[in-house]
Amino acid sequence: MKKTVVLVSLLILGLLVPLMANGTKEQGEAYRSEEATVKVMALKGPTAMGMVNLMKESESGPIDGNTYTFKLAGAVDEVTAALLKGEVDIAALPANLGSVLYNNTKGKVTALAINTLGVIYIVESGSTIKSVADLKGKTIFASGKGATPEYGLNYVLRANGLEPGKDVQIEWKSEHAECVAAISATENGIAMLPQPFVTTAQMKNPKIRIALDLTKEWEAKSGGSSMITGIAVVRTDYLKEHKNAVDKFLVQYKASVASVNSDTDGAAKLIGSYGIVPEAVAKKALPYCNIVCITGTEMKTKLSGYLAELYAQNPKAVGGKLPEDAFYHI
Repeated sequence: MKKTVVLVSLLILGLLVPLMANGTKEQGEAYRSEEATVKVMALKGPTAMGMVNLMKESESGPIDGNTYTFKLAGAVDEVTAALLKGEVDIAALPANLGSVLYNNTKGKVTALAINTLGVIYIVESGSTIKSVADLKGKTIFASGKGATPEYGLNYVLRANGLEPGKDVQIEWKSEHAECVAAISATENGIAMLPQPFVTTAQMKNPKIRIALDLTKEWEAKSGGSSMITGIAVVRTDYLKEHKNAVDKFLVQYKASVASVNSDTDGAAKLIGSYGIVPEAVAKKALPYCNIVCITGTEMKTKLSGYLAELYAQNPKAVGGKLPEDAFYHI
């Protein structure tokens, strides 16, 4: 009886060994098939800052099967052109532009993550502004008329019962430097400026102080959405063909963002070395740049609410209509 049991056991093992060997081989082949080259492009500025640790790590070779190439651009047109030509797979760009591209290309891009919340601040050369209500009767120097900075400011003012142009005067300038010059020449001057330009201005004029964070003011009134600067999008065709590679990227990107936010000095050095912004500016600006990596349903809630507000003010800002659910990678 014992001999029979042993013989049967050996026969079973004899069958299992090749099956296990085949399984291991197939699993190895499946793993290798998941290896992919991921071409990433980002605008110089806050939307690229969260990537720097991943950029650095990728220089040593593939990361969990993903081989990365990174490219930084100085103008948004460069990113858009490269993305639409298929020269890059994933791009970090302005949040509303992602919606515009989705609508204009009939779904050829998909939103992966919010990478930067709002970077716009109300600053002043005095100490009179402690809340949005304190802006009543004041004049704000600002640039970005007809674009997302104006829409964000309008939302925050109206959410607090103030009508732009009536309760609060907005004096539009063509560029940020003009706003800085204006508040420096005006007693208790007030301006709307983005990071890292706020930090650059403060380094030149220590009297300038941050009075209000418009992202926090937006979130206090929105019920779930947020002011958003940048998102990461992927070519939809690439996502379909390399979903595992994209999912790995999101995990690695989140880790990079966490490192950037926990080690400001180290991140600033990398940001400076990649020519995104000077190291000294990055070191001071990073805590105010709202670098994040928000994905899934939270991404959809925050981003869709933001786009809905832009649409309400100017449909063209999001491409004429709100993007469909397919726009969001959940």
